Amino acid sequence: MDKRVLKVGLPKGSLQESTIALFRKAGYSITVNGRSYLLEVDDAELEGLLIRPQEIPRYIEDGIIDCGLTGYDWLLSSGANLVQIAELVYAKVGFGPVRIVCAVPQDDPIQDVTALQGKRIATEYVDLTRMWLATHEVDAEVEFSWGACEMKVPTLADAVVVNTETGSSLRAHGLRVAFELMQSTTRFVANPRSWEDPWKRHKAENLAMLLQGAINAQDLVGLKMNVRRADLDAVMSVLPALRQPTISALTEETWVAVETILDQRKARELVPELKRAGAEGIAAYPLAMVVY
Repeated sequence: MDKRVLKVGLPKGSLQESTIALFRKAGYSITVNGRSYLLEVDDAELEGLLIRPQEIPRYIEDGIIDCGLTGYDWLLSSGANLVQIAELVYAKVGFGPVRIVCAVPQDDPIQDVTALQGKRIATEYVDLTRMWLATHEVDAEVEFSWGACEMKVPTLADAVVVNTETGSSLRAHGLRVAFELMQSTTRFVANPRSWEDPWKRHKAENLAMLLQGAINAQDLVGLKMNVRRADLDAVMSVLPALRQPTISALTEETWVAVETILDQRKARELVPELKRAGAEGIAAYPLAMVVY
């Protein structure tokens, strides 16, 4: 019997590096072959394909791949009927949602969506933009743009609809955000038929759990230290934790080991306090994943 494989689509482009880094934190090593859509994954039960996020919903719906990671914006735009396994909140430069916005020149005084009536809007989000305009009963000319939409204003278009995290690219092109259409996060989605397959569903659920665990671990560190039993109350009084700290006996009966998890920014504030409270051998270490 042939070995079973789960085919997973990973987003090519702006999310590519952060997605591969996320998989690495979740325990997977992925190698990109620049001459192929195929990715080398150190799991014989996973077949990774690097695909533009705009196309991933369609390939999943058609059953060409079983599941994949794409933006909620592209999921809505595609209209594909897929199973949403998990929301994975990460982006190109951070761990938060991206904004889908309508941007205009800095000196354009537009304040109301109705002012877009009859205007030309360049975007990759053609269907999404048309749906948004329809909800406001605005009839504008929406044209597909092959990337770099910002450069088309004002010569080739009156406005653009793009995604942005920081807004720096818009400002660099002399644009401002006039309207926000939506906020989008990465979604792990599956073909309904693949989801009904017990083996594929189990494999996909495991993958989602590990990826979410890697996201949970962002900005957290493990903190461990040795404490005299006589100083334990003083140390515990300044030590927060996700749950209760773990306290373990040491071979020296008058000492214990204390271990906990906390925000790394909090750790830099607490380490001096813990030292003053009597903790010794304090060690902070990064976490690959935290599964709640």
